[in-house]
Amino acid sequence: MTEAAYAQAGQTAEAAPAPFSADNPMVAEWTGPYGGVPPWDKISVADFVPALDYAIERARADIAAVAANPKKPTFENTMVAMEKGGAELTRLVNLFGVYSSNLNTGEVPKIELVVYPKLAAFSDEVNQNEALFRRVAAVYNGKEMKKLGVAERRLVEDSYKSFVRNGANLDAAGKKRVAEINQRLATLGTTFTQNQLADEDTVTLLDRKADLIGLPQGLVDAYAETAKAKGKAGQWAIANTRSAVDPFLTYSGNRGLREKVWRAFVNRGDNGGASDNNAIIAETLKLRAERSKLLGYPTYAHWSIEPQMAKTPDAAMDLMMRVWPKAVARVREEVADMQALADAEGAKIKIEPWDYRYYAEKVRKAKYDLDFNEVKPYMQMEKLREGMFWVAGALYGLKFEPVSDVPVFHPDVRVWKVTDANGAFAGLWYFDPFARAGKNSGAWMTNYRNQEKLSGDIQPIVSNNSNYIPGKPGEPVLISWDDAETLFHEFGHALHGLLSDVKYPSQSGTSVPRDYVEFPSQVNERWLSTPEVMSRFLVHYQTGEALPQALADKIKRAKTFNQGFATVEFLASALVDMKLHLAGGADIDPDAFERETLADLGMPSEIVMRHRTPQFGHIFSGEGYAAGYYSYLWADAITADAAEAFVEAGSFYDKETAKRFHDNIMSVGDSIDPADGFRKFRGRDVDTTALLRDRGFPVD
Repeated sequence: MTEAAYAQAGQTAEAAPAPFSADNPMVAEWTGPYGGVPPWDKISVADFVPALDYAIERARADIAAVAANPKKPTFENTMVAMEKGGAELTRLVNLFGVYSSNLNTGEVPKIELVVYPKLAAFSDEVNQNEALFRRVAAVYNGKEMKKLGVAERRLVEDSYKSFVRNGANLDAAGKKRVAEINQRLATLGTTFTQNQLADEDTVTLLDRKADLIGLPQGLVDAYAETAKAKGKAGQWAIANTRSAVDPFLTYSGNRGLREKVWRAFVNRGDNGGASDNNAIIAETLKLRAERSKLLGYPTYAHWSIEPQMAKTPDAAMDLMMRVWPKAVARVREEVADMQALADAEGAKIKIEPWDYRYYAEKVRKAKYDLDFNEVKPYMQMEKLREGMFWVAGALYGLKFEPVSDVPVFHPDVRVWKVTDANGAFAGLWYFDPFARAGKNSGAWMTNYRNQEKLSGDIQPIVSNNSNYIPGKPGEPVLISWDDAETLFHEFGHALHGLLSDVKYPSQSGTSVPRDYVEFPSQVNERWLSTPEVMSRFLVHYQTGEALPQALADKIKRAKTFNQGFATVEFLASALVDMKLHLAGGADIDPDAFERETLADLGMPSEIVMRHRTPQFGHIFSGEGYAAGYYSYLWADAITADAAEAFVEAGSFYDKETAKRFHDNIMSVGDSIDPADGFRKFRGRDVDTTALLRDRGFPVD
């Protein structure tokens, strides 16, 4: 599409939609090269709702055919038939999910408020289909079950338990109430996201060069470009997003401005008025608690964690509370170092949250002679992307070739064809790196199409999306070390999708328990700091010279620096999330609950939660990580142990270890129990003390 077409695409929602049919590109099988590609050049925003209605009807017919089958229930005529059904709806939902998370402007927010309740209603219709559940239960309890393979048995078990967990055994009144709750939750989650986007679309404007004290030139240039995009050329604008705020808090020498920018960021969704999320949170928690009790669980946390690796809230809390006091103790040491430095400078301040990053950077420089300003000229986004590709080739034999023969939804998006070690087509990788209005904050991976072998040899299509700030036109985009780790992290998710080699689509790639899905991505971060990547791909954007070994050594020595801060800001969010969902049936004032819970935990006053409750999209934009933010720590415990396997082998590029990792982790999806997969890789169960060693905390 041309620039004009992109602009027009978001303005067509009021046009009268054409009658829908099976050959409409929004629901039809994808055509074109590479086994078919998303038809972004044929998307009409006005068609999303009619397309959804059509796709739901087609899926409803598929489900009805399975449920009404007069033949005895078997794995083939029930489970396989369900796996194959609803193809049009899957394609449509994938398209809308990508579009609404990246181009949420114009009429799209209104359309979301229609689409997601409709999807929730259809999901309830399937989950409460008694005839369908009877067939699944018959397979689950039947003699055939003993003869099925591991993947097949797992598919049946997961399906049966999902029906039960979602109300298949409730009476009519219970099912009706669950459906009502799900409808309301779909609306609340969508509204929460839209409120958060509204607050993140604001900026802090700077109009004096004196306001730029301490900021690296590249950051100044990026803020100037943001201001220009906001119609404020000649000024500097700090977007209310993490990728813009964190570096400002790290380098700005203007303490008053640091506080102003920090307060705008941490109070997203908590400012009163139309975009305040507190009432949404309170209602969401009540409804989740009510539904959980209807389904036979004491709290939402018990319902949410049951299908995960942790199984119970107690297990998740046990891991978090083993780490929490050690992390808090480390924070006390970090704050003491910062306060001493501030005192020595004659700053006459007490370290506050808006000071933490600024003085931490000073301490890093004093303790390790490491100034990340010296590192950033070597952190070119494009070279780091090349480094990710090189690692994927060294470990798994993948090759990436840029292609221009597929449509994209925005000019920023680029596409690569992926081939395997034998030169066979292995999938497509889409990359959308830059922030824009209407785009969700943060970074993520999306499956456009899952790998499968049930309906043919279907190869995956995946994407990575970020919110980096472009600098001056024509100049390389430089990112921070933290952003580079995130880039490698999200690419780990993409590799999990690309390397999938399973039969059934619902078991493909990242379709694994929530507290396991972050494991492959967190492991992939480790390759950023390997000498092979740092020496080849961290090259100066002006001179082309490699990162000096002395700087690389400093980064390695400072590996566990500031781990108190990083661990506490994360764990504070995870603990509040868990406690909210353990107490969700009560009348909760989110701000008061957050404040009182943190006080009870002994939260250091110099730090705030990584995600304060009113902007905690992980748990309130939907149910993805609700009562599950602990998952990152759970997965990191697995990650630390897995990383030690490569260390023990002598190299992160050890061929035998990489093959075991591929065969037992990256390729199997959810076709086996993740715990079994890890045992096959490591030869034993997880050693959680590896997490403490990795973060430099004492091991008791």
